[in-house]
Amino acid sequence: MDDLRTTLLTLPPDDRRDFAHFIQRQRRKASGRLDSRLFELLVQPKELSTEKLIAKLYPDEPNPVAYYALRKRLLRHLMDYLLLRQRQHDMTAAAAVRGQVTLAQYLFDVGIPRLAWATLRKAEKLAITGEQHEPLNAVYNLQIQHADSPHAPPLAEIISRRHANKKAADEEERANIADSLLRLRLREARTQGRATVSVDAMVQEILAEYDLKDAFTRSPALLCRLLSIVRNAMLLRRDFTTFAPYIERSYKLLERRHGFAPAQRGYQLKLLYMLAHTLYRARRFADSVTYLEQGRALLAALPGQQFTEFEPRFTFLLAANYAFLRRNKEGIVLIEKTLKRASTLNQRDDLTARFQLSFHHFVEGQFAKANQALLSLGRTDHWLEQHLGLEWLINRNLGELIIQHELGHSDLALTRLKAIERGIRERFPATEEAPEGGPYQPVLRYLHLVHEIISEPDLVQQVDFATRVSQIPNFLTTQQEDLQVLSFYAWLRARVKGRPYYEVLLELAEQQ
Repeated sequence: MDDLRTTLLTLPPDDRRDFAHFIQRQRRKASGRLDSRLFELLVQPKELSTEKLIAKLYPDEPNPVAYYALRKRLLRHLMDYLLLRQRQHDMTAAAAVRGQVTLAQYLFDVGIPRLAWATLRKAEKLAITGEQHEPLNAVYNLQIQHADSPHAPPLAEIISRRHANKKAADEEERANIADSLLRLRLREARTQGRATVSVDAMVQEILAEYDLKDAFTRSPALLCRLLSIVRNAMLLRRDFTTFAPYIERSYKLLERRHGFAPAQRGYQLKLLYMLAHTLYRARRFADSVTYLEQGRALLAALPGQQFTEFEPRFTFLLAANYAFLRRNKEGIVLIEKTLKRASTLNQRDDLTARFQLSFHHFVEGQFAKANQALLSLGRTDHWLEQHLGLEWLINRNLGELIIQHELGHSDLALTRLKAIERGIRERFPATEEAPEGGPYQPVLRYLHLVHEIISEPDLVQQVDFATRVSQIPNFLTTQQEDLQVLSFYAWLRARVKGRPYYEVLLELAEQQ
């Protein structure tokens, strides 16, 4: 695999044209034509071997040494182009502050200290407003370096502000470390499934270790980071109804007291998404849509491309809400439009979209399309478990099992069912402390009932079977449970009641 080709192919068509023009502007007369030619060869649909590339570039006499030098030069062009594009599109406060610092340094170098100091004051104000502690540190260092100027404030004042900023920057760095550390531990916990994890103790330990317990409301940046920490814990504990009012209150308080400066749009988008996602999990679908529409409107109004990673996440969550607001077909349209731009999606977003699309098609009774969406995941069970966790894998396999049964493929459904049971039993054998299946013991009970339906379809009409379905543990029906898991239970209950699946699902989701 050619890494340079792989990198170049990530450029959208418009950027490829711009990059080709950029090369032409940068190239030297002799070698520049080869720069452009190599770029054209690397981005063509069919990949060429190194030997063929050299032959096309140097037809008279193959020159591997010149070829590899040419590749390095093309890579330098690409890095220069991406840096220039980033500066053009990056409208954040950090980029603006760095630009002001660069200008101030130039003005000092050419002997215009008055204008240099005016530029540094603008940079300082912009960095403080946008809570850009790292660039602000560069501002203060340059101010200290030129504090002997008659245009400078007293050195003691600069040093005092610099120390205060370092303290805030250190707090933000500690929050970053705490967030990453908690994500790592939660990811390890998810890999093991619903094993017993003391989430509260884990969070409190990390916050105490990094001295962050009292830092929640000091800034949009820090609030966003720390809410992210708490949200990760809530996701594992499924305490959505408790967290939803907390994050909504925090967001509205911050919006009312401080608002969001243009430089803080990234934090605002993260908070809006966290809020909308939590409200969705708490089954407040209309409220979730309200915040998602705010976020999408904000994204549409923002210049540049620095926040494009939010767009698919807002779209998928909006589609998920639509499913529970009787607007499921609109959700399908949203996801399909996003998948048509698959080249712009990262791997996890792409898999999420396909899995979610399977659910939406299933709701409409389009079982063949639901099956096709699952097949398009194109990943093995082992890969999914390693990268997305055991919970994700079990949900995917349960979906596949039910779809195969609805398609009339009873043998395939039973094969998948037995594979799920075997995997859970092997991972969680019976012990003195827990029954077979451990935290997934209710799933085994669910699978047993599904097995009975597949083997004897008429059982659903018997009172005894309906009673056993109603006695499935609260694992599947409590308001704190994942809506995806609830959808599996809704299918079983719809079978017993002889009613449309979608109607039963909506009834269960609306129960408070």
